[in-house]
Amino acid sequence: MEFLLNLILLIVGFIMLVKGADWFVDSAAGIAQKIGVPELVIGLTLVAFGTSAPELSVSLTSALKMHSAGITIGNVVGSNIMNIVLILGITALICKIPCQKNSLVLDIPYMLGATILFIVLGYFGNSFSNVDGYVMVSLLVAYIIILLVISIRTKTNLFAEEDDDDEPAENLTGLKLNLSKIKYAWWFMAILLVVGLACIIYGSDFVVKSATAIAKTFGVSDRIIGLTMIAFGTSLPELMTSIAAARKGKTDIAIGNIIGSNIFNILCVAGVTACFIPISFDGFMTDSLFALGAALLLALLCYLPGHAIRRWGGIAMLAAYVTYMTKLFMA
Repeated sequence: MEFLLNLILLIVGFIMLVKGADWFVDSAAGIAQKIGVPELVIGLTLVAFGTSAPELSVSLTSALKMHSAGITIGNVVGSNIMNIVLILGITALICKIPCQKNSLVLDIPYMLGATILFIVLGYFGNSFSNVDGYVMVSLLVAYIIILLVISIRTKTNLFAEEDDDDEPAENLTGLKLNLSKIKYAWWFMAILLVVGLACIIYGSDFVVKSATAIAKTFGVSDRIIGLTMIAFGTSLPELMTSIAAARKGKTDIAIGNIIGSNIFNILCVAGVTACFIPISFDGFMTDSLFALGAALLLALLCYLPGHAIRRWGGIAMLAAYVTYMTKLFMA
C-alpha cells in the first residue's frame, strides 16, 4: 500500500512539475510583455528557465532537504544522456533532424565544453564546491549574453515558437472571446504565476521524497533512481516537444533545443545547486563519461556532410541508450 501511494505521488509530482513550469513561464512572459520587456530577453531567460525548471527544482530539493547527491547529480547526468540518445534517437526515427548553423558554430562546442568542465570539476576533489558552482553559473550568464547579442544582431528570437492553436481575436465570439480576455488579464496571469511556482516547488518535493522511498523499498541506490526514473520524468517536456515537432515536420530547432537544455542542466542546475551546498561527485565518473560520449556522438552526426541526424543515426543513438541502461543495471 505504501509503495502504491509513493508511486502515485511520484506521477502526480511529475505532472505538477511539467504543468507548473508551463504555467509559470507563460504567465511570466505575459506579464513581462505587458510591462514592456523585449521579446528577445523573455525568450532567452524565461523560456530557458522553463526548460530547466523541473531539473533545477528536483536537484535543489534533493540536495537541500534530502542531502542526496545521488539524485542531484544523477538527475543532471541522466537527463543529458536521455536528451541526446533517447529523445533525439526517437525523433530521428520519425523524420530527419537538420542541425542549424547556430548549433554548429556555438551550441555544440559550448555543450562539449560544459560537459568536459563538469567532469574535470567533479574529478578534482570528487565534489562540486561553492566556487565550482559560481564558475558554472558565470559561464551560463556568458552563454545567455552571447545568445542575446546574436539574436539582436540577426534581429531574430532564437526561442520563438509558433502557436498554431491561437485564433485571431476578430474570429473569436461569445464565450471564446471572454475566455481569451481572461487568459490575458493581469489578475489571471498573476494567479497562474503563483500556482505554477507552487506546483514546481511542491511537485519537486513529491518527486524526491516518493522516489527516495521507492528506491529504499527495492534496495536501489539514489544514483540509479536519479539516472533513470528522475531523469526520465524531468526530461518529459523535451520528449513530448520533440515528438510533437517531429510529427508536424517542425524539426529545424529540435537539436538546438536539446543542446540548450543540456547546457542549462550542467551550468544552471548543477551550478546553482552547488552555489547553495557542495555536491558529491562520488560514483558518477563513468556515467559522466558516457554523457560526454553521447555529446560527441551528436557532434559527429551533426558535423558530417548534410548536417543532420538521419534514421541510421537515431538507431545508433537508441542502441547506445540500451547499452548504457544494460550496463547500469547489470553493474
